[in-house]
Parts: sequence; C-alpha cells; structure tokens
Amino acid sequence: MRWQGQSITDVDSAALPGLENRSGIVRSVTTPEFAGMTFHEVLAKSALNHVPGGSKMPFSWTINPYRGCSHACLYCFARGTHQYLDLDGGADFDSQIVVKTNIAEVLRNELRRGSWQHETVALGTNTDPYQRAEGRYRLMPEIIRTLAESGTPMSILTKGTLIRRDIGVLIEAAASVPVDISMSIAMYDDELQHSIEPGTPSTQARLDTVRALADAGFRVGVFLMPVMPHLTDSVEHIDHALRRITASGADHAIYGALHLRAGVKPWFMQWLQREHPELMASYRGLYPGAAADAPGAYRQWLAKRIRPLIHAHGLEARHSDDAYPTRRLTRPAVLTPTIPAPAPQPMLF
Repeated sequence: MRWQGQSITDVDSAALPGLENRSGIVRSVTTPEFAGMTFHEVLAKSALNHVPGGSKMPFSWTINPYRGCSHACLYCFARGTHQYLDLDGGADFDSQIVVKTNIAEVLRNELRRGSWQHETVALGTNTDPYQRAEGRYRLMPEIIRTLAESGTPMSILTKGTLIRRDIGVLIEAAASVPVDISMSIAMYDDELQHSIEPGTPSTQARLDTVRALADAGFRVGVFLMPVMPHLTDSVEHIDHALRRITASGADHAIYGALHLRAGVKPWFMQWLQREHPELMASYRGLYPGAAADAPGAYRQWLAKRIRPLIHAHGLEARHSDDAYPTRRLTRPAVLTPTIPAPAPQPMLF
C-alpha cells in the first residue's frame, strides 16, 4: 500500500486530501463486527476540500470523512479514487476504508480562519458519510455541530439509514443554519438492488428514513439516480418508484442517467456481462470507449419521460446538475415534546 514503508516526513502531493503525509497513519483495524473489512485510521491534514472551478458540481466545498465505501455500489463514480492509494476500485474500494479520525478537530480549526466565507459544505459527494464505518467511528455528529456552530450551511447525501441516529443533532443544526438532506434510492426492484448495491440498506428502510426525516421537519429530496438504460428507465419502474417516494413524504426528486467514469466502467461492465449479457451490445453503444455520459439524445429522452411523471406525483423535479439549491434548503424543524423488461429506446440507439 502506498503509505507503507515511508519516512515520517515524506509528503505525497498526489495523495488524496488528508493523506499527503505518511506520519498521519495511526493504525489499520479489523474487527469481528465488520467481517471482511479493514479500517485504515489516519490523522487528516485537512477537512475542507475545495471543488475545482471548472467542475460541474453545484457546490464549492466538500467534506469526506471516509475514503472507500462499504455500500459497494457497482456504479459508484468514486471507485477510481482508490487507485491513488495503490488500492483497486473493485473489492478494495468496498472493504479497505480510510477513516479520518480527527476530522472534526481539523474542521473546527479551518472554520475559524478569517478567510472562511461560510459557503455551503456538501457531505456525501464522494463516499457515503453514513456507511457502516460511521456506526463505529461516529464522526458525523461532531462534524454537523462544528459546521452549525460556525454558521456554515450544509447538505448531506446518503444511502445510509444511520442518519436517523443523528436526527436530533440535525434539528439543532437546522435551527442555526440551512441543512439540506437527500436520500439516494435508485433501485425499486429488490433483486436488482441486492445485486448492484449489495452493501446498502434495503429500499424500504431508506424510504422509512425519508419519512422519519420529513416528520422531523426537513424537506427531503430523493436521488432517483442513476437511471440505468433498459433496467430502470421504463415507465412502469419509474412510476412505481415515484409512488413509493411520494408516500415516504419526500419533497422533491432528483434524476440523472447512469454515469460511467473510466475508474468505474470496468467493474460495472463485469457485473453487466455476468448478470445481463443481453444488454452488453446496447451499453457499449451508449458508453463507447472512454465516454462517461450517456448520449445527449438519451438524456433528453429520459427527461421527457421522467419529468412529467415526477410532477404527476406532486413532487418537484430536479436534474442532478441542480441538486443543491442555494436557497430554501430546509424549513426549520417543528417538534412536539422481477427486473423490468428492457424499455423502448429512441431509434437512434
């Protein structure tokens, strides 16, 4: 592994934020409660990550308490980042988890700088802050409190039902700063979900979490993405998903087509070849060579199909590029003590 056998003063400018200095490695941990997983505990050098100016992301700052993710989603765009640690984007990404144990302390110091402009900070944009490791390390409560105490708005995107543990902390934070919460729920066929997101909580458990957050006073969005060609883009699948999303109390739905970066595509295509070989030719046509995005014609077709359905269910429709609004992030909490058949595609495909 890239950080092993290094001198105490060695610095690697190509490493992920917080891992530049080898002296930050504390220990690697395996426990019976997390069989098959290794946690690499590190001392982070930085907590706030600045998004490059040319990025399409609708936010400027992120925090990533963890690297790697036990949710093991085959389509996760962050898989390629594990290669910076001399780990692979497949099984290593799912089981070799980097934990920044001191991240709240580092964050507190960074937020005290006079140059900090209190811009919205996004959590869950790279790997999930409420993955299984959070049950052991409990980093999020202090991160949330630290952001709120500094007057910094925040957004959280997760597939993890563990966020319910922190509802009280989130309510306290929302009394001081805008707090935007979204739950990622792409699969509404249990067999497909278990196959392609093997480490995630069930779809129903996540919908129940949306309900708990909505009952606590939050306007919760559901990321209905990635929408996967021929697998989850039929009218029947989308309508079924939106019916369940609406019943959960969600405020809006965010959609977007499957995106396959170079570090993700080999792992996804291996899964597709094994589980749906009949779709390989279509996917090679949709995502040829190094192409990461589905063709513009497909994305336009998907928008024309999905947006009217979202509106028909009484939800606000947002594309993934508009997922994080700058205003109206949340209302203050008010408390009292069988896989679908391939869908018809445009003739172009």
